[in-house]
Amino acid sequence: MAYGPKSQRSAQAPRRQAEPDARPAWPGVARSRAIGDNVRMSVWTRIVELAARAFDPEADPPEFNEECAPRPNDVGFTAAVIGLAAKMAKADGCTTEAEMAAAAQVFRPPPGEEDAFRRAFMLAQQTVLGFDSYAKQIGRKYRARPCLLEDVLDGLFHIAGADGAISDAELRFLEEVASHFGFSELEFRRIKATNLGPDAGDPYAILGLLPGATMEEVRQAWRRAAAENHPDRMLQRGAPPEFVEIARDKTAAINAAYARIREELSVGAK
Repeated sequence: MAYGPKSQRSAQAPRRQAEPDARPAWPGVARSRAIGDNVRMSVWTRIVELAARAFDPEADPPEFNEECAPRPNDVGFTAAVIGLAAKMAKADGCTTEAEMAAAAQVFRPPPGEEDAFRRAFMLAQQTVLGFDSYAKQIGRKYRARPCLLEDVLDGLFHIAGADGAISDAELRFLEEVASHFGFSELEFRRIKATNLGPDAGDPYAILGLLPGATMEEVRQAWRRAAAENHPDRMLQRGAPPEFVEIARDKTAAINAAYARIREELSVGAK
């Protein structure tokens, strides 16, 4: 079974293509490679040249100082996220050019560093480390920042769906990554639903609820989810346009789920 990506559900409003010098589409990764214009090489070149250390899953946890971003200049985080994306692209047996393009769209290497990014991506696919090593590293470092970890999962969903559908193997991969990040099964159902749409008859998943929740529980969950995913909040976090559009899609899914549950409960109360 394959699952259509969220982008297919909004074909009438395609995502705007960013200009070549735009910031990376992944907020956390964008911040993690804020090395500055004064350094001689980008993070992608550093990863390629220092690959043995960059892909070490035993990195020390950083000290937290920003709610939804990794530690500044945390090259290990960037390498681990690239490793996850690269391993996931091969989860169904092969990496397509569409997935490679989607990865470049998510990470947005600067002009002139595209080849270095591609080499880093291919290197991550070839390493003997399993994807769980990368997922555990990220989860261990940033467990206290679930909004950052959800950003990572959103990016992985985007890459997985780049070739038109998400396979069962890719979905299992994403579920295991979410588990290593510390997300519960219910939380993963919500993240999956806001990216792919809910399973038939399961709008509760989008709000992080189980069927049978009371109207008050539904209302509280809707308010919380709407506040956490509001596009204005992404703008305040400094997210680039691509992630603001993802937030709009998620907010629309959240509102639609709330409307559907409210209608179902009102009909059932008659």
